[in-house]
Amino acid sequence: MPSVLPDGEPMPRDGALPPHALAGAGDRPLGFYLHVPYCATRCGYCDFNTYTATELRGSGGVLASRDNYADTLVEEIRLARKVLGDDPRQVRTVFVGGGTPTLLAAADLVRMLAAVREEFGLADDAEVTTEANPESVDPAYLAELRAGGFNRVSFGMQSARQHVLKVLDRTHTPGRPEACVAEARAAGFDHVNLDLIYGTPGESDDDWRASLDAAIGAGPDHVSAYALIVEEGTQLARRIRRGEVPMTDDDVHADRYLIAEDVLSGAGFAWYEVSNWATSEAGRCLHNELYWRGADWWGAGPGAHSHVGGVRWWNVKHPGAYAAALGEERSPGAGREVLAAEDQRVERILLELRLREGVPLSLLRAAGLEASGRALADGLLEPGPYEAGRAVLTLRGRLLADGVVRELVD
Repeated sequence: MPSVLPDGEPMPRDGALPPHALAGAGDRPLGFYLHVPYCATRCGYCDFNTYTATELRGSGGVLASRDNYADTLVEEIRLARKVLGDDPRQVRTVFVGGGTPTLLAAADLVRMLAAVREEFGLADDAEVTTEANPESVDPAYLAELRAGGFNRVSFGMQSARQHVLKVLDRTHTPGRPEACVAEARAAGFDHVNLDLIYGTPGESDDDWRASLDAAIGAGPDHVSAYALIVEEGTQLARRIRRGEVPMTDDDVHADRYLIAEDVLSGAGFAWYEVSNWATSEAGRCLHNELYWRGADWWGAGPGAHSHVGGVRWWNVKHPGAYAAALGEERSPGAGREVLAAEDQRVERILLELRLREGVPLSLLRAAGLEASGRALADGLLEPGPYEAGRAVLTLRGRLLADGVVRELVD
């Protein structure tokens, strides 16, 4: 969850949605994102809406405490049931993210999931994921999550090299994420992801290859690999500004991405989104696909974003303000926007072009179609899908995805 909220119109006190937002809802999958905003320490590169105990001390009191956080979040799930009314959909995906969700007791995460199940029901094949810090779980914790209905877990590995982890201010030890995969498998998790970051100052090609090899060797069925983005206001940005570590380099990022594609594809992983690879269709993250395909999801928690039927809204950031709103039986929403048809068209192109299936050429206007022809000639789009009416990025196109999409949305 980004730490800066957008502008927008005021949110109704009861969180009510415009009638058109629920029109045709039965044709769209519904997911829940549950945000846990707590971290033991703040990583130097992180710009998410998260808080350490020190940062919360004296700024919200008991309302901001993680001890009763699960109960507060359950209240928003109940609010969601009221707002969505007689919407008949069962929930297809639940994703618990953060922060570090596993700083809460496993029973708290299970209780949050149980509230979704009780209020909406879960589809028989629902995907239920939690993110986890490798140092905050053990076999008993993972077993409790699995018994409580979680069937997918995503561990923040970032790197296999200690000096790289140090620059990122990550506190886990090399080897621990790999051990977590084995523990998750033993607990009965069929689907396990490892998150990696490339392009950290001081990381070499060999370091990156070692991280990929370690991740693959651990046996997950999904790997996410993200280029390090230096956000203003973070500790890492300040260190770079002071000259303590070098600035990240776009050319290095491109080289590392090519290495990732080569190593992961060679190990049986196939890309299905620019930054994500899976060993099978079943291994893909369905929850993230809801985002990329513009489906409906309710984001519960401080700073969480939601989208239902072309209406997008976001909650207040601070855990204390969030708890206070729910305690007063009002929506914790800070603002919202109703997306016009053109906004939705542009967002579909922006998001779906990142997917292996690409975006229908029928979404493009005249200038975008002309640009797509140039992209095809430049080797940025695959010829076969293009002839079938879809724009699908080539490997080179993935490296230049941001530039390609800017041309296509015209």
